[in-house]
Amino acid sequence: MLNIQHLTKTYGEKKAVDDLSLRIAPGEIYGFIGHNGAGKTTTLKAVAGILPFDQGEITVGGLSMKADPLICKRQMAYIPDNPDLYEFMTGIQFLNFIADIFAVPADVRQERIREYAGRFELTGDLGQPIAAYSHGMKQKLAIISAWLHQPKLILMDEPFVGLDPKAAHLLKGMMRELCGEGGAIFFSTHVLEVAEKLCDKVAIIKGGRLIRSGTMEEVKGDDSLEEVFLELEGEAE
Repeated sequence: MLNIQHLTKTYGEKKAVDDLSLRIAPGEIYGFIGHNGAGKTTTLKAVAGILPFDQGEITVGGLSMKADPLICKRQMAYIPDNPDLYEFMTGIQFLNFIADIFAVPADVRQERIREYAGRFELTGDLGQPIAAYSHGMKQKLAIISAWLHQPKLILMDEPFVGLDPKAAHLLKGMMRELCGEGGAIFFSTHVLEVAEKLCDKVAIIKGGRLIRSGTMEEVKGDDSLEEVFLELEGEAE
């Protein structure tokens, strides 16, 4: 579903991402772990086609992000860590705007909006301007908008920050549902307990370099993910 090969992105002298390679298969929830500044957001933005990169190749469903960016982007959705939504719009206007971009038919979008807004208890607020939304409500709206066109790949940057426990539980269920239908999820998190319980595979990044990746069992063995993460962080100093 997603193949990152030798991805390198520099800012001046600093290598934000340094020769990173990862493969994410259909059906996988893949966690991306590292401290702030480790290169997680830069990687996700490069995969989403928002950031150009210096070296390497990114393919989505076998298609190159460099050669076929529009086709790649149609297959995916990206939720940044702080969703920057159009605050002058109402919730329903924003969802229709996103549905228009991805050419979701009117009857299909209405059904999906009804379903997801109902799940997140946001239906009564869709007529309100987004400017009046709390951070958690904006996060829920961003999640709904990402699921509207039924993408094959969903990228999320710290998706659980700002969500109440009920909404976080709902999102985990939706992630598992999407992967059960052959989709894939690639998301960054610093909540190691969430990663340990939710992810099929995990990658740990430090200073732009991949320091360990694989199935949860391969990465952590008999230890907790937290113990392994802290140990690897120490070794990589």
